[in-house]
Amino acid sequence: MRWTLACAAALATLIPAYAVSLAGAEEPGEVNIYSYRQPYLIEPLLKEFSDETGIKANVIFAEKGLIERIQAEGRNSPADVLLTTDIGNLSQATASGITQPIESETVADAVPPAYRGENNEWIGLTHRARVVYASKDRVEEDAITYEDLADPKWRGKICIRSGQHPYNVALIASMIAHHGEEKTEEWLRGVKANLARKPAGNDRLQVKGVYAGECDIAIGNTYYMGKMLTDEDHPEQKEWANSVNMLFPNADGRGTHVNVSGAIVAKNAPNKENAVKLVEFLASDKGQEMYADVNSEYPVKEGVPWSKLVQSWGAFKSDPISLNEIAARRKAASELVDKIGFDEGPSS
Repeated sequence: MRWTLACAAALATLIPAYAVSLAGAEEPGEVNIYSYRQPYLIEPLLKEFSDETGIKANVIFAEKGLIERIQAEGRNSPADVLLTTDIGNLSQATASGITQPIESETVADAVPPAYRGENNEWIGLTHRARVVYASKDRVEEDAITYEDLADPKWRGKICIRSGQHPYNVALIASMIAHHGEEKTEEWLRGVKANLARKPAGNDRLQVKGVYAGECDIAIGNTYYMGKMLTDEDHPEQKEWANSVNMLFPNADGRGTHVNVSGAIVAKNAPNKENAVKLVEFLASDKGQEMYADVNSEYPVKEGVPWSKLVQSWGAFKSDPISLNEIAARRKAASELVDKIGFDEGPSS
């Protein structure tokens, strides 16, 4: 009898502790996100993710410095996931030692190898093409190549943002991958000679330059067309967009250069399981469709429909080169930009 009472007393002590432990295990928990991507794009996705999983999504938005912040926080970093804007940030994050492989068959099945890091240390979520915006009034060509941009016939007619911007560094790196550094330097000098002005501003302002007659063609990402056509706060940009045709370079050859937005799971993620669940959601049919629709980008997952606006631009052939090859040549590309003084603009 004494033994029975003793056991009962012990059980009475253990049951509340077990119940608390079980309740904690059932809690979906949270995930902490650091994001270079803008709130209007990410917040609808995170809300949908939380509604589906019950996982609370905490997010910090910043235009720069998040990779350095995670580095500085070290083992105590609360970051689980970093959402980034292009291959430059993804490769920087990997080189900085703040990533870990994303181990998920779901993600591997959804995201093609060309849009994943070599060890799945980064994952592409959407992609966009680096295209030529050509004046409807002054440009007769309906096809072009990146190589054509160095042709003297475009002398004084090209607008582009800084050569050191990650989007252009990636484009130049792709040229190095295809042609080697020597020929790419020659090409880049030709493009510099054809500039209408010093590189400055964002991609939208290059299209404005075409609209205003400062240049005949501009280089920019596809999704900026979507931004200009749908930005209710800046209705004048719809006129800029309607003044140009969008040409997909190298359509009859290797294909158009593409870049990605993407994600990494932080090396010291305190909520690793939830971090992987978030990446899986973003790579799912629903996540991909939402991601692409809100920002006029292309889903990386095959079979997910493009938005109606993006479909109106027509199909195009993507350069199949792996972004890992482009990332490996970014340093050389950046050095070329400085070597030839690209951002100084055309010589007088």
